Amino acid sequence: MIEWVSIGTGARPVPQPVATPLVWAGAFGGALLLVALLNALVGTDRPSLALAGLSLLAALLGLCARFTAAPGTAVLCWLFLNGFAIPPAGTLTWAGHRDTFWLACLLAAALVGTALARLVHARAAYRRITEGVAAAEPGDGRGYS
Repeated sequence: MIEWVSIGTGARPVPQPVATPLVWAGAFGGALLLVALLNALVGTDRPSLALAGLSLLAALLGLCARFTAAPGTAVLCWLFLNGFAIPPAGTLTWAGHRDTFWLACLLAAALVGTALARLVHARAAYRRITEGVAAAEPGDGRGYS
């Protein structure tokens, strides 16, 4: 008789991050929608609000991404911030300190989101592993012999 066995048996301690191109596609679409929404609701004269929203988007995307996706995520968010959230809309400009600060904020947000996700997943995996070891050892249930 044939018995079907899953190749990936057992619990995976840490979930795999989403592929980088998918994260970048999410950054592109999310930044486009967010900037369009902010421009429609409050106008283009509030770039700090757009920076805060895009930083939050970068942090949320970082929760499911690899660390290598952070620079691309930050650059994509910055392109929409610079090109469409400040006047003149549709024109990319470079204002040294301002744009460097914006890129640094967006990169930091993406990195913080990714680091936070890694810490949460590692802590959960550690708990699953230690609970499995404690349950396997005889004794009083605390894992001590």
